[in-house]
Amino acid sequence: MTAEQQEQIYLAYHGKVMGYLCARINRRAEAEDLCSEVFEKIFMRYDQYDESKSSVSTWVFTITRNTLIDHFRRVKPQEELDENLSDDSEVDEGLLANESLEELAAALKRMPEELRDLIVLRYYDNKPLTEVADLMGLSYGAVKLRHQKALGILKKALSD
Repeated sequence: MTAEQQEQIYLAYHGKVMGYLCARINRRAEAEDLCSEVFEKIFMRYDQYDESKSSVSTWVFTITRNTLIDHFRRVKPQEELDENLSDDSEVDEGLLANESLEELAAALKRMPEELRDLIVLRYYDNKPLTEVADLMGLSYGAVKLRHQKALGILKKALSD
């Protein structure tokens, strides 16, 4: 791979890769480190890329996604969810205010990953449902339905 090819790929995908990583990792420095790791892998493995199997963008984002998954496997989250997890209209505030953080964490762990991600983005990252929909690549209506389902699962788990 020539330096010119590396530069072209970097310029074409750096912003997109960085945006993807920043949307999933709270610390910008950590996202920048992962972004560097992604491009290092891309440049080291370019000779393995087979254009008959996928486009360059698909290949780049597969490497990005796998790097992020590997990162989450290596590093256990050290941040905790806010104990006052609530939504003005859809969650019984008293229910969540009375629960311990351990019970909430246990309830979240039992939820399907997609619903757990939605709850974390909505309440921990304080993102509106419209932004959560964009980040998850879903329609607003689908996110709203899944949000209600996730809150119902949490409410049931915490009331048991």
